[in-house]
Parts: sequence; structure tokens; C-alpha cells
Amino acid sequence: MRSGSRPIAAAEVTLFQAGDRLGARARPLARTHTDTDGRFRLSYRAPTDPDAVLYLAAETGPAGPGHPRTVHRVRPVRLVAMLGTGRRTGEVVLNERTTVAAGFAMAQFTRQGEVAGRSPGLQNAAAVSHNLADITSGRAARTLGTAPNGNQTSTLRAFNTLADILSGCTAGQTCRSLFDLAGHPGAPAPRETFQAVADIARLPGNHVTELFALADGRSTYRPRLTTAPDAWTLALRYVGNGRELDGPGNVAFDAQGTAWIGNNYVFNPDPRQSVCGSRILSRLTPTGHDVPGSPYRGGGLYGVGFGTAVDPKGHVWAANFGFQGTGCPLDASRLYRSVSQFTADGRPLSPPQGWRQGDIVQPQGIVSDRQGNIWVANCGGRSVTRIPDGNPRRARNIAPRGDSLIKPFGITVDTRGRAWVTGNGSDSVMLLSPQGTPLRSITGGGIKRPMGVASDSLGNVWVANGGAVVAPCEGTTPAMVAEAIEDIVTRHVDASVTMVRPDGTTPAKPFVNDGLFLPWGIAVDGNDTVWVANFGGHRLANLCGARPTACPPGLHTGEPISPAGTGYTSDGLERNTAVQIDPSGNVWLVNNWRTVPLQTNPGGHEVVVFIGLAAPVRTPLLGPPQHL
Repeated sequence: MRSGSRPIAAAEVTLFQAGDRLGARARPLARTHTDTDGRFRLSYRAPTDPDAVLYLAAETGPAGPGHPRTVHRVRPVRLVAMLGTGRRTGEVVLNERTTVAAGFAMAQFTRQGEVAGRSPGLQNAAAVSHNLADITSGRAARTLGTAPNGNQTSTLRAFNTLADILSGCTAGQTCRSLFDLAGHPGAPAPRETFQAVADIARLPGNHVTELFALADGRSTYRPRLTTAPDAWTLALRYVGNGRELDGPGNVAFDAQGTAWIGNNYVFNPDPRQSVCGSRILSRLTPTGHDVPGSPYRGGGLYGVGFGTAVDPKGHVWAANFGFQGTGCPLDASRLYRSVSQFTADGRPLSPPQGWRQGDIVQPQGIVSDRQGNIWVANCGGRSVTRIPDGNPRRARNIAPRGDSLIKPFGITVDTRGRAWVTGNGSDSVMLLSPQGTPLRSITGGGIKRPMGVASDSLGNVWVANGGAVVAPCEGTTPAMVAEAIEDIVTRHVDASVTMVRPDGTTPAKPFVNDGLFLPWGIAVDGNDTVWVANFGGHRLANLCGARPTACPPGLHTGEPISPAGTGYTSDGLERNTAVQIDPSGNVWLVNNWRTVPLQTNPGGHEVVVFIGLAAPVRTPLLGPPQHL
């Protein structure tokens, strides 16, 4: 155990087994103390459960009053290293870096300093902590320290600065200030360093500059930030095998928390080289690596856009929009009339031309409901295709009358099984019965060029109003989209979010803040707070949802939790289309386009994951979110 290179002697070190559900107690398995060199040795009997998550916690400093749940008195310096699952032997280092890694990755599973949560979120989160810190050396982990992270983004510097902030408390100098600043409004302040980190991770826009000041004069960890960030977020970029992601359009998580991702284009790192539509389906582990055997091919895949979904059987569905770069010699109109279906292990179930029943035309959003019915928004067909029970032979096309649904783009299912579809070209949202009957068209409430849509657990739906974003279908090309947005350098006047109540009514005005910059994707987490991906501005927005009790005190529905002037920014972001929440509370966005997109190959090459930022969601997502 050490702080930088300084050993910490006489610390009490405990090996814990994390609780298996929120509120459960962590169980101590072994305990010892560090020697004068900060070293310790532990032996223990491994738990019989192979999924048991283990972690080490070392405590030192003058003891204060204990937490009500604890039997020992609380010491302010508590350094932690997540071991994860399985028996571990060999050397483990506990320091401020491993504590920041554990605190962020386990932020949604840590209360009063104890770690507990349900599978697979808890196990996946423990694995993700190893993307931040190497517990065998106490250094930054390889994922954090090298491309496409490392010196390519500011995340490594923010990580080290957070470790420096902790080092002031480890030295016995800044603990009281750290705990006061890390605490959440209306809640008790943390009383030790590990919980302080978890609290910062869950509300990273709180007391940002004051926390940054605690690192003044400290140089234990390098490189570090030279100025305060807009928020204390840690965002990692993942690239799979490094040769597959090109224009990732959306993310869907299966029951294990692995991420399925459709791509617009064939991978090519050179934006000047013309590319055709991607014919692969990527699948990443929760830590951002390829699942063995992936990416997958076949089943009619071609130029998947905003549509990727997982159904109750674990089957994966992808909507073949037909994206391709300028100069591709293929006729996209022969390829954008299908959806593809894969088994849970990546075997194609759809034929080589994809499933084409139901008059599919330039499909974008695709979702499954709890009964396994698949809903497809036909951006180029002014219609929705419903596939009952996931049986393509029973697919039927639903085309509302008149011009009430033009350029259908995003789609979601509410608590009553009804489908809501955004009409990007009609400034509307169409409500369909569970059987697919059009019920009403919702306009007003600020709905303008709507893109993504998401439902919450109370029956509301949330609409991302792109404002200036015209969906690239029905005669509109991606090049036209690029031209429409190239001169927008500040938040567009019509960029907003609208909440539609279960009865179809909306507030008089939409919700607006400067965290919204060409909003595109939208998601709701396990606490019903709302997350918005932006096609501009390199930022992620978080809004208070329809349950204000789950928001920081004083906030009302629609008001920003993220900094109102910036959102949560990251220099790892480019142009983002989708945002989704995984079972560990990590927020995933896709770098769909480069910031300056050459239309020969405009695609971005990464997914960007904000660690520990949101309330976990049970996956697959089948309609409204459920807290894991």
C-alpha cells in the first residue's frame, strides 16, 4: 500500500466479498496490517460462487465515529483495489489511482463505503475498473494510457488529477475539505476517500473548481490537468479490434451486458478513400474488446444506421439503412430494404438478402417490446413495419394517412406496449397501439426535427429535437445533412428535448440548455433521468426526469443535471448519434461521424464510454428501463 512511491505502514487491510444485491453487506474474508514498507500478505478461502466479486480495502488515519452499519470506527484514508471475480494470487498495489478506478467503476454500487450489486452489472463494473488502473503496479491501465486514449484525450490527465486530489487526504492535510466538497446536496458527506470518489463520480459537476484546487502544489501523479474541467467525468474510447468500427450508429446490450453495434461503413482509416456500406455486426465486451468470434457477418447486413436491438430471446436485429460513402459503385436502393437477424452467439438467421417482408424502406430505428414484437421505423417509406413475435413472415406495414409521419426515425415502446415513432420530416411523434393501429399524431411542445425517442418507467416518452438535423432519407443525402450543419457552431435555437405524457400532451415549452447541441440520441436510466447524445458540440447532456426525487435537490423535470452551459464534454467525442446505458451504469455513445466529415468516408471509429455516470439498467432494453 502506498501513496505515489511513499509506503503506508500500519494500515488495516481487509479482503471483502461484495454483496450480491444493492443494500447487502460486503463480507470480510481476511484481514491483516501493512508493515513498515507498506507490504502485506493475505490468505483466504475462495468463495464457492464463481461470480463473487472481491476487493481489497486498506484504512489508515485517526479513527472517527463509525457509520451506523459498520462495527469499526471510520478512518478517513481508505484506499481500494477491485480484484474482480475468480481467485487471485500475486502482488496487488493499493494507491490513489486504484481507488479512483474503483470509485468510478463501482460508483453505482457503492454506499457507505461498501460495494454490492446485482449480476452482471457488478461483475462488469469490476472488470471495467481494470481499464483505468493496473492493480498489479498501481499505474494507469494500458487501456487508459494508450491510444485511442492516452495522450489523445484528456481522460488520463483527469484521472491522475483526481488521484492527486486524494493524495492530499492521504497525507493527512485535506480530508475535511475533500469530504465536504464531494458530498451531494441534501445528503451526508462521505467520511472516507473511497466513498468520496464514488460520490464525485455520480455527480461530477458538483464543486468542480474547488476540488481541482485541492490538487494545487501536488505532483504525485503525472500527466495531470492544468485547468479545472467542466466536470469530473472519465470517458474511455473503445475500438474493438481497431479495424471494424466505421460510423457506428447505435448500441444494444444483451443480458450479459455485451454491446452489439451496427456500422454505417466498411472500415477504412482514410476519410479520403471511398467506402461502401458495412457488412459486419460488432460485439464488444463490457471492457471494450471483441467478444471471441466477432464481428459477425452475413444475414443481409449493409450500411446499418440507427437501428440495432436485442429481443427477449437474445436475438439481435439490425436495420439495413444502406449507408455508403460517395463514390461507392453499389446501388444502395437494392440493399436498403431489409433487416437482419442473428442468434445470441452471432449466427445469422436472416437470409443473404435479409428479411424483406413488410415493405421495409431505408429503415432506421428498430426496437423489440417485451413480447418479442419487432418495430421498424421506415425512414424512406413514411411507415412502420411490425414483425409479430419476431416472425418476419407475419410482418406487416403500417402507413398512417396523410402527411402525419414523414421520415420516421426513432422508435420506443412505453409501459403499456404502445409504440411511439418520431417523424423527423413532419415535426411529430406518432402513437401506435400495441397491435400497430395508429392512434394519434403529437405535435407542438417544441417538437422540431425529432430524432431519437425513449420511454421512462412512468409512461412518459422523451424526444430529442434535432432542430436543424434533417434525416438522411427520402431524397435527403448524408451530404445534404453535412451541408446543413457545417456552419452551426453554437447551440441551434430549436435544439431541445420534449416530454410527451402518456395521454399525448406535452408541456407548453420544450426543455432547453446549452448541453443540447444538435440532439440526436436519447436514453433513460434506471432512475428515470434523461441522457442526450449530440451530433455537435462534443457533449453529453443529462436532464432531470419525471421523478424529481431521483435528481439533486431543487431540480425540476427537464432541468439539467449536467452543467447547464456545457453538458458533460469530452475531447474523446466527435459527432454522436446514439446514447445507451449499460447494466453497470456506464453511458455509451457512438462517434458516428468525424467532426469534419468527408463524405467519401465520414465515419468515426470509436464508441465513448463515460464510466459509472448513470443508474444501471437491466438489459436487454425492452421498452421502459428497469433498474438493475
